[in-house]
Amino acid sequence: MSIFNKSVEAILQEAVARGEFDNLSNKGKKIDLTDYFNTPKEMRLASSVLKNAGVKPLEVDLLRQIADLKNQLAGCEDNAKQAKIRARIELLQIEFNIAIERIQHYRGNR
Repeated sequence: MSIFNKSVEAILQEAVARGEFDNLSNKGKKIDLTDYFNTPKEMRLASSVLKNAGVKPLEVDLLRQIADLKNQLAGCEDNAKQAKIRARIELLQIEFNIAIERIQHYRGNR
């Protein structure tokens, strides 16, 4: 273990001893990694940084919207409403695909 790791470990142990982690808002709750794994692998770190800054990348937001609409569709029994939801999913999927193609194009031109 490096000196840096030992120092970090010591700092964390001292914080635990002082009880600084006792009242965390999500203590005892599972971490939801759905958005993380729905994000393309090469974009996960950047997306995490943006999310922590309160900014969502367009692609992540589109995936969330599509997932929400698919959940609505699963519980919908009205044919007209189903058609509207399917049409919205299709438009969002096209928008997502264009955004991903733009990213891939950018990466290919670097």
